[in-house]
Amino acid sequence: MDPLSWTGKIAFLDPFLFLALGLLAASVAVWVLLSIVLPEDRAINVTAGGASLSSGPRDLATLAVKAALMATTALLLSYLVLGLIMGTGAGIVGAIAQQFLPVWIALVLLFTLSIRYKRRLGLYGKLFDSPIGMIGFGLVMFWVFTGIFGAFDLIITHDPLAQVSGLKNKVPGTALRNPQEGDFQWYLLGGDNLARDVFSRMVKGAWEVVKIAPLATLFAFMVGITLGLPAGYFGGKLDTFLSFLANLILAFPVILLFYLLVTPEIVQTGLPQYMAIVLFAFPLIFFYVLINARYRTQPAKNYLWLAAVLLPMLILYLMVVNEPGSKVNLLPAVLDRIDIPGGILVVFVSVVFVNSPTVFRIVRGLAMDIKTRDYVAAAQTRGERPWYIMLWEVLPNARGPLIVDFCLRIGYTTILLGTLGFFGLGLPPESPDWGSTINEGRKLLAIYLHPALPPAFALLSMVLGLNLLADGLREESLKD
Repeated sequence: MDPLSWTGKIAFLDPFLFLALGLLAASVAVWVLLSIVLPEDRAINVTAGGASLSSGPRDLATLAVKAALMATTALLLSYLVLGLIMGTGAGIVGAIAQQFLPVWIALVLLFTLSIRYKRRLGLYGKLFDSPIGMIGFGLVMFWVFTGIFGAFDLIITHDPLAQVSGLKNKVPGTALRNPQEGDFQWYLLGGDNLARDVFSRMVKGAWEVVKIAPLATLFAFMVGITLGLPAGYFGGKLDTFLSFLANLILAFPVILLFYLLVTPEIVQTGLPQYMAIVLFAFPLIFFYVLINARYRTQPAKNYLWLAAVLLPMLILYLMVVNEPGSKVNLLPAVLDRIDIPGGILVVFVSVVFVNSPTVFRIVRGLAMDIKTRDYVAAAQTRGERPWYIMLWEVLPNARGPLIVDFCLRIGYTTILLGTLGFFGLGLPPESPDWGSTINEGRKLLAIYLHPALPPAFALLSMVLGLNLLADGLREESLKD
């Protein structure tokens, strides 16, 4: 079997793509230079028979950037469409495009439905009025769908842990020597130093990020909101004490904290499990206070909602914190249906512990500002209790900044997970997470670029998408 080239039969598009990229780079450089030299355009108006000319150099440079960007985008879409049609006939690009077919279908359906019903979807719908937000959302959802479909083996071409003889450090497009029936016949992005498929490991690594980063960030927000609201609303000694604890944690070096938590001596003491017991209890506390504050005057409905929400959460909580054979063994083995590997639990707890103080400070500041508003005074006049005011008056009016920060914090968590994997902390050594894959590839970076670049590009694009998404949400929330 012959190896695959990058673009195969559509290589005739390559010169046009290089030309478009060159023009895009040149136009951006000119635009930046003019922005520095000419901070403000001096419009020139020439009226002749009703005609008007009012274009400065920066306007022309902006038009050039837009035109080059549109040309580049059109060429990239041509690669994608031709790749989907031709498959391996379009080389590595075509083969990868076909492997991602479930992701393209999911993205098209998501964007079509979202744009169709955007006026009914609140802030999420307004996101599709922002080009920056749409681009960021598209990048994020691409990797979310990649992680989900990759978890069901719908995208990967080989077992990410399998080693194939003769494919150690082979370049992208290398064909298998003796493929079995039903095997994919190429390593699309080459092999790593253990002869594993780089493409499949990159796809599987997306699932490691998708299943940890958003959930860990959500737990950190639960902790930060539950403690930040009373600190900002009540103030006084409670605020001083909680702020001191938050500043104490923030003053501790993050990497050193992770090193301490994953050392065998610390793990044997059961400290990560004890931290999980405390941190994972905050969602229970949050929803209990939320429901009780809302339905306190309606006992029947209050008890119904508390039972419907808290009982399933309590069962999940006990399953998550329980670990047979450890110092935290609360359930019989037959009832413990959730088994979280120790390394992942340590990483999860550490990420929640590190992010919670920052979220606390943001929520505290928002609460201190919003509690002075007229609608809060009106609620106090009606005789509403403090927790009702905090959770049903203050928190909803702080949702805009919190949603934006949530997106940004998922990006920070993604970088943090990559850093931990790079240093080999927490996750198993064979894990295909992006940080571990980059670390393995960088050892031979001077000789072989292909093992380290795909996961690095994936990490970069994921974080870039989250930042652009946060910018789009911030832009739209300011219009409210």
